[in-house]
Amino acid sequence: MRPAKATAAAVTAVTAALGTAAAAIAAGRFASDAALKAPAGRPLPTEPRLTVHATAAGQITLTRSLASLRPGTYGLSGNGTHAVVGPVLESAPHEADTVVRRLEAVTHGSLDPGARVWLTPQVHIGDPHAALGLDHADIDIPGELGGLPAWFVPGARDTWVITVHGLGTTREHPMVVMDFLHRLQLPVLDLAYRGDLGAPRSPDGLGHLGETEWRDLDAAIRYAVRNGAERVVLHGWSTGAAMCLHAAAHSALRDRVSGLVLDSPVLSWETTLRALAGARRTPGPLLPLAVRAAQGRTGLRGDRTRAAADPAALSVPTLVVHGPGDAVAPWALSRRLAEQRPDLVTLHTVPDAPHGAMWNADPAGYEEALRRFLTPLM
Repeated sequence: MRPAKATAAAVTAVTAALGTAAAAIAAGRFASDAALKAPAGRPLPTEPRLTVHATAAGQITLTRSLASLRPGTYGLSGNGTHAVVGPVLESAPHEADTVVRRLEAVTHGSLDPGARVWLTPQVHIGDPHAALGLDHADIDIPGELGGLPAWFVPGARDTWVITVHGLGTTREHPMVVMDFLHRLQLPVLDLAYRGDLGAPRSPDGLGHLGETEWRDLDAAIRYAVRNGAERVVLHGWSTGAAMCLHAAAHSALRDRVSGLVLDSPVLSWETTLRALAGARRTPGPLLPLAVRAAQGRTGLRGDRTRAAADPAALSVPTLVVHGPGDAVAPWALSRRLAEQRPDLVTLHTVPDAPHGAMWNADPAGYEEALRRFLTPLM
C-alpha cells in the first residue's frame, strides 16, 4: 500500500502541474488577444505612448523617441483627443529629451501638457464630408451577418476602388487616400466590416485576421457590381490587405477584380500574432501557446492565408506598399512576393514607416506610386 506521505506528494505534484498548465493556457489566451481583440482606435502594442510637453502656435513638443522622430504626417490620438501632426521641426528650440513637430490641427479635445498620446496612421476623423469636404452617401451593404455600413464617394469612372482598413483603425483610415482617388474620378466604397462600430459582431466576438472578414469584402464587391461597377480595385491595409487577397482568390465575382493594392499586408497571421503578443511582453516560450490559443478559439488556419497569398495564385496586377520598419507584418514576405511574381507585383518600399502608415511616412511618394499603378486600370 502506498504511504500517505507519498500519495500526498504525488497529489501536490499533479495539482501544481495542472495549475501550471492552466496558467500557461490562460497566458496563451491573453497573448492571443493582442491580435484577436485589437480594438479599433486604440494603439497596437507595438506603438509607444508619448507625453505632450508643450504646445505653441503650429507646434507641439513630445517625448523624444524613434516614434516621435518619424518623418511624415500622422494622427495624434489620446483619451478623447485627436490632432494632426506634420514633420519634425529640427530648428525649433527644444530640450534634448524632446522633439518638436508641426501641429497641423487639433480636431478633437485639447492637448494639455502631461497628456499621454500616440501616433496613428488614422489622420482624419468624421465622415468624408466633415473631414475632406467630399459629397458622399451613407449606405448599408447586405452582408452574411447583417448590414455593413459604408461610405460611397461617387466618381465618373466605372472602375471602383473598395477600401478596407486593418488592425487598430477604422474606416476613417482610408480617407488618407480618398481625396486623391476622387481627383482621379474613381468612385470609392469605404467599408466597415464585422466587429467595427455599427457592423455586426463575428459570432465568437473575435477578429480572424482576414480569414472570415473577407466575406464582408465579397459583399461589398457584389454591391459595387450591382450598382454599376464594371471593375473593382481592392485597396487594403494590414489585415484588410489579407482580406483583399482572400477575396481575389475566392470571391464568385473575382473576375471583376482588376487590381490589388496591399499596404503593410499581413501575409502570415501566425507571424503577426507573435509580433503583437511579443510587444505585450509575452515571454518567448509562451508565443507558440498564443498561436495555438488563436487556432483553438477561432479555427484560424495558416494554410488558408498562405494559399491566398501564394504568388502562383495571383492573377491581377498588384501594388504592394511596405517597408522594413514594419514590426507587425514582416516586409521580407512582401519582398519575396514581389520577387516571385515580377510580372504582376510592383513593390513600393517605404523606409521609416510603422505598420499601416506607408502613406503617412511619404504621402507624395505613395500617391505617385498609386497613380502609376491605377492609370492603366481605369
